[in-house]
Amino acid sequence: MPAEWEPHTATWIAWPHNASDWPRRFQPIPWVYAEIVRHLAAVEQVHILVQNADAEKRTRGVLKRAQVNVARVYFHQWPTNRVWTRDSGPIFLRRSLSHDVRRAVGDDVKKDGSLAVTNWKFNAWAKYPDWELDNALPGRVAELLQLPSFTPALTLADGRRHELVLEGGSIDTNGEGVLLTTEECLLSPVQQRNPGVSREQLEQAFRDYLGIDQVLWMNRGIAGDDTHGHVDDITRFVDANTIVTVVETNRADDNQEPLAENLDRLRSARNRDGQPYRIVELPLPSPVVFEGQRLPASYANFYIANGLVLVPTFNDANDRHALNTLAELFPRHRIVGIHCVDFIWGLGALHCMTQQQPAV
Repeated sequence: MPAEWEPHTATWIAWPHNASDWPRRFQPIPWVYAEIVRHLAAVEQVHILVQNADAEKRTRGVLKRAQVNVARVYFHQWPTNRVWTRDSGPIFLRRSLSHDVRRAVGDDVKKDGSLAVTNWKFNAWAKYPDWELDNALPGRVAELLQLPSFTPALTLADGRRHELVLEGGSIDTNGEGVLLTTEECLLSPVQQRNPGVSREQLEQAFRDYLGIDQVLWMNRGIAGDDTHGHVDDITRFVDANTIVTVVETNRADDNQEPLAENLDRLRSARNRDGQPYRIVELPLPSPVVFEGQRLPASYANFYIANGLVLVPTFNDANDRHALNTLAELFPRHRIVGIHCVDFIWGLGALHCMTQQQPAV
């Protein structure tokens, strides 16, 4: 599985269509999407999933008014349940030499860049009854792009074949065989992603289907996270040996203790050469609350495109700190803040709504 900062051919998104995902705040959401697409289409192709022909026509109108370069936008009339393609969309693989082989023969060796798709099962975070349309997306993308597709599965103790559930927001990789995830999301029996599947079985599946050699397990995610512990809200690789992680300094805040534990785990972790990772701390915005509900506002939910990093902002004093921190970590990228105070009411942000297609 390539790192997100490696070159892309395209970004895949689904256009917002379900007002109940942003109750009483849906009206501005298509315009937020249009602004995101405007930036993405300037640096790579954008594939947009829409419900039908009428939806495509309306979306084209919004993009035109937002001055989007629609020559790089491709529409697919594939109905979806929701728009969080990070979790329901395909997780791409790229054929390459293993980390150990690259170390032995040098990074300049030409690699075979052919792509494939992993088609993990999606069950709407084990929370919502409607997910069948979203679950079909990886297969549809593989068919469209004529790519081989793998369905991760294992045999349970009782002999049943179990298709593994995995959401793209629950993992992050450095592209060299190391993966970040959380125990809250993937190991909690309450969440019912993969009941009866052990930590060791999941690590083996990551090895078999994503080329992962090392898994760094965080404990818990942030307060308000509807997905219960997605790592893309808390801890992300920004290069092969650098990890950015959110922290909360207010001891009265629910996030302070679990994020401090995650930070301790990261500081104790060692890479496969036995060396510590470089750990960079990222603040959180002040709590974002709407109608009494705390929302999962986090600067860690940024998206890395070709020469571009889109970062959620929240009209908060820490916006500038977060943008400057990421600018230092991505000196060759343009750092663009996207206003997400309304957007986060849908319980997701920029990384949640995007899925990268690596370049070949």
